[in-house]
Amino acid sequence: MKASAQQAGESPSVLIDGRIKELGDWRGELLARLRALIKDADPDIVEEWKWRGVPVWEHAGIICTGETYKSVVKMTFAKSASLEDPAGLFNSSLEGNTRRAIDFKQGDEVNEKALKALIRAAVTLNTAKPKKR
Repeated sequence: MKASAQQAGESPSVLIDGRIKELGDWRGELLARLRALIKDADPDIVEEWKWRGVPVWEHAGIICTGETYKSVVKMTFAKSASLEDPAGLFNSSLEGNTRRAIDFKQGDEVNEKALKALIRAAVTLNTAKPKKR
């Protein structure tokens, strides 16, 4: 998806639709499926298009991104180092102090229940009131 489409005033949702269509393979199908799970987990999620073509989902701040590469679809959670991950979904970017990611390769199973719980936990973290000192 070209940056010019964004400059032409396309909405982030339309740009994400375009990315899914443009991929035209398992990555597009998986990105569409992950997008549906994100929206199902949090109907108030806001779609954004940032950093020259990265789908981003926000609720009181960034929840996650949906990056596509040649061999993976990567969901990077912005504050995931602070999230419990009892299902062990995070499998990438584990060394960081803030972010964690889930790399999906072609044919990987998606644990929908655990992924939705992780998304809801990220929303809860973003919407929690900061502690007073």
